[in-house]
Amino acid sequence: MGGDHGPSVTIPAAVSFLKKQADVHLILVGLEDVLRAELKKHGAESNARITVKNATEVVTMDDPLEIALRKKKDSSMRVAVELVKDGSANASVSAGNTGALMAVSRYVLKTMAGVDRPAICSIMPNQKGGPTYMLDLGANVDCEPHHLHQFAIMGSVLCSAMENNPRPSIGLLNVGTEEIKGNDVVKATGQLLKADHERGKLNFHGNVEGNDIFKGTVDVVVCDGFVGNVTLKAVEGLSRFVKSVFTENILSMAGALLARKSLKKLNPERYNGASLLGLKGLVFKSHGGANAFAFEWAIKRAYDAAKYDVQEQLSALIAELMPPPPDAQQRQA
Repeated sequence: MGGDHGPSVTIPAAVSFLKKQADVHLILVGLEDVLRAELKKHGAESNARITVKNATEVVTMDDPLEIALRKKKDSSMRVAVELVKDGSANASVSAGNTGALMAVSRYVLKTMAGVDRPAICSIMPNQKGGPTYMLDLGANVDCEPHHLHQFAIMGSVLCSAMENNPRPSIGLLNVGTEEIKGNDVVKATGQLLKADHERGKLNFHGNVEGNDIFKGTVDVVVCDGFVGNVTLKAVEGLSRFVKSVFTENILSMAGALLARKSLKKLNPERYNGASLLGLKGLVFKSHGGANAFAFEWAIKRAYDAAKYDVQEQLSALIAELMPPPPDAQQRQA
């Protein structure tokens, strides 16, 4: 029900995805009458692989966290996350209010043992043809070194599971590649990751710069949510600008046709669907303004995460790799 377009986007995306994946059952959560009417428009009102779960409330894009968390206890967002908690669903996908989704998911599912803060992780295209995983993309604007350290571990585990990569390389986003560059938080984080690399726990490449994201220099790029969100929005804006340039006139449109295969890689819709990492359950966030094509990609990311047992791998490896929080380390000392 969430996002800028609601069921007019999520329903056709769901119907299209079911046609491509025979082993999926989708639970659509929201105002039942609205959902069934939209399903009927797409000839899917009797689809045996679709269950409609009624929820009487909707979290709007403008709702404060207090309203979403404390007042709207029967919102489609919350009911969907509760289905993950009770095992009725393997994953939840929402295009709703990001802050509300994170708050509700954290309240309902709780964080994994050893994780202080969940992080938002998504993928970017790179020149090598594979994705670059990047986190945090907006959940945590102020971070301490141990938070970024945890993000690196979670991002590495996710990339390993999704890409069948036993040892993903990790880069710490910085203003330069030298160890002396960056603020105190980034420099301290670099030392933590370097120590893990020397112990063979993580494959830490070192500091990377913004242009390395798209070079494919590393598999996972780590930063705080402030830097990550600014980077994400800049990339989205650039993608829209490039698209507008190629549709200015007939000549540019002809050029776009010739470059169609290459331009596909720059289409942000193909990279929709960010994981809320660090929770005791799979939750994926779609862009609020996503169209049906983009939302279907978010569903696919959730499907892949469930298919490859990402949650189980995260739980096991985070427990193995995650160091105790700083206060626990002080007590041990």
